[in-house]
Amino acid sequence: MNNVSMTQLLSQLRETAALANGGSEAGGDVANRIDFTELLSNAIGKINETQQVAGKLSDAFVAGDKSVDLAQVMVAGQKANISFQAMVQVRNKLVSAYQEIMNMQI
Repeated sequence: MNNVSMTQLLSQLRETAALANGGSEAGGDVANRIDFTELLSNAIGKINETQQVAGKLSDAFVAGDKSVDLAQVMVAGQKANISFQAMVQVRNKLVSAYQEIMNMQI
């Protein structure tokens, strides 16, 4: 993984963390906040894109495309796997929170 893609990945992680904390790092006021469903939909869309890129690279490598090397395929596959596993953990936490709320006595 080169420095540019690592920098981009860190930038995306910081951006997502800032959005999850309630706004941009600079502001954080109500006008800059994003709806939770929009944030979740965007995250799922990015995971889907990552998985599609990994699949295309894998297919190209299997087909014998000389412009795609094994390292690219493996890195893309790991990115897709890690992002999917992170989404599964988020889903598990949401389900757990929902169940806890539903079990509360009023």
